[in-house]
Amino acid sequence: MNSFIGTYECKADAKGRLMIPAVLKKQLSSALQDGFVLKRAVFQPCLELYPMSEWNQMMEKINKLNRFKKKNNDFIRRFTAGVKMVEVDSTGRLLIPKDLISFSGISKAVVLASAVNILEIWDKDKYEQAIDDAASDFADLAEEVMGQEDDDNGLS
Repeated sequence: MNSFIGTYECKADAKGRLMIPAVLKKQLSSALQDGFVLKRAVFQPCLELYPMSEWNQMMEKINKLNRFKKKNNDFIRRFTAGVKMVEVDSTGRLLIPKDLISFSGISKAVVLASAVNILEIWDKDKYEQAIDDAASDFADLAEEVMGQEDDDNGLS
């Protein structure tokens, strides 16, 4: 499993191309040959960039869902809505399709934020707003998510 580190600012050009920062490109190096999947995020107005190996693992989980249950079928349809295969070109640029730019509200200033094994791609203003909105609740959230005794993974 890849584990990305960092938050990076970059710019999108008029065609929706992002120049991947060199530090991040180095972290992505093992995935560059296989390509990526770009999709709408489930909970936020941003995009999620999956290295192909991570996407394949996610699809293994999703393929185990019983498609004869309506809620599963609805979930699969919504989860995969707007999914695109993308590549980083030889100059280190990533092209974001227009429909995904529209969904995420990406303008010129962009933030690439690590989210463990994937990257989130945000319009900078929306990213800053999401961080500010969550700041006051983060201590309570951290306690609820990470502060409970959990014998399975040793977190406490």
